[in-house]
Amino acid sequence: MPSVILDRSRKKRLEQSHPWIFKSEIATVEGNPEPGELVQVKNHQGRFLATGYYNPNSQITVRVVSYQPLEKMDRHFFVTRFKECLSHRERFIGDENAYRLVYGEADFLPGLIVDRFADVLVVQLLTLGMDSCRDSIVEALVEVMKPAGIYERSDVSVRELEGLEQRKGVLYGECPRHVTVTENGLKIKVDIVEGQKTGYFFDQRENRASIKPLMTGWGSRSGITMQEIEEEGQARIVPVNKSGKEVTFPYWDGATVLECFSHTGSFTLHACKYGAKKVTCLDISAHAIDSARENVELNGFQDRVEFVVDDAFQFLRTQVKGVEEREERARGEHKVDTSKPLTAGGGRTWDVVILDPPAFAKSKGAVKGACRGYKDINLHGMKLVNEGGYLVTASCSYHMRPDLFLETIRDAAQDAGKILRLVEWRAAGKDHPQILGVDEGHYLKFAVFEVRSKSTL
Repeated sequence: MPSVILDRSRKKRLEQSHPWIFKSEIATVEGNPEPGELVQVKNHQGRFLATGYYNPNSQITVRVVSYQPLEKMDRHFFVTRFKECLSHRERFIGDENAYRLVYGEADFLPGLIVDRFADVLVVQLLTLGMDSCRDSIVEALVEVMKPAGIYERSDVSVRELEGLEQRKGVLYGECPRHVTVTENGLKIKVDIVEGQKTGYFFDQRENRASIKPLMTGWGSRSGITMQEIEEEGQARIVPVNKSGKEVTFPYWDGATVLECFSHTGSFTLHACKYGAKKVTCLDISAHAIDSARENVELNGFQDRVEFVVDDAFQFLRTQVKGVEEREERARGEHKVDTSKPLTAGGGRTWDVVILDPPAFAKSKGAVKGACRGYKDINLHGMKLVNEGGYLVTASCSYHMRPDLFLETIRDAAQDAGKILRLVEWRAAGKDHPQILGVDEGHYLKFAVFEVRSKSTL
């Protein structure tokens, strides 16, 4: 088998479990390996370190698939790996019928993503090494998972860095465009053909469930209390408003919620499941809002959700301007004709504001601009949180490191005159494991903050 000999002065990333070997780390190549072929990886002394697949046309020239000698990535190899992947998901995901089955490097299969949507699998082959194993991958998935169909979504630009064309289509069996799955007891309709990435984002599963404590406990703000009333000799404990009337709306204790960048409305669905009173579901994409509306109706939540197609940045700014203008009128600092409507419009606030934007920084060079974007949405988002409410905010940009993300939010809080109390800090879910030493896998940051105004403390 051909060998790749690593440079003496390289950083010892491979020994620290990082599976990527860059072109600049290679001293020599022994033999004539074909692109996509397996090679042995050795240090400068000739000691075996790992086996990986080779692509001289990529800056990541070798991707490690085993730390033992390996002759070929055949059906048997993939069956073994897929069984390990399935075992991990069955242990940590339980009875859910939708999850990320294969997560690339973290499952020791770099360049391969497999998502399960009930009895349909969606695969992404991101590298030449995995693309050349297409048939073995499909055969192994059929053996291990016994799916009704396998659909390919390799329509991503990263393939071009490997010298590959983008492609999508059916690889096996029958693959309906829409598949309905369950997550945390909710029904979700997924578009595997035209949906973003593979159709759905599984990495926030546990994070979506974590908002449950935020969704109830708000009734007292409206003066609603639990009181005992007697009717026809029967005593009942019921919610009663300030006027002494029984409150019959079942979600009287629920939060008002704003979800921005909603995509398929996954946080909206969870908010309703956990008792939210009213949810505003917002996305710039009309197609995304149509998908969210369909999912809301599928779960019977349509009476508590309003849908908005708008740019989140502009929407948040408009609401903040309305709040500020309303406060200015209330203070009476300037002569204002209060018979006229607010000029800025907006002016709404919510108990919980959820910000789950797409990646703002897809490269190192984009970090500075991303910081401005994250600061902007978080600054305006926290200004729209009712006093003592919660800001739920996330970043899926790997280049936006955790400390920088928190620093950016802290700066936004300073400008907004708010004090943020960190309640929860999370990463991607258990079907997205992380290899210690592979920083690229630590991409998702998820935080829940209680929002307080300095003027009230």
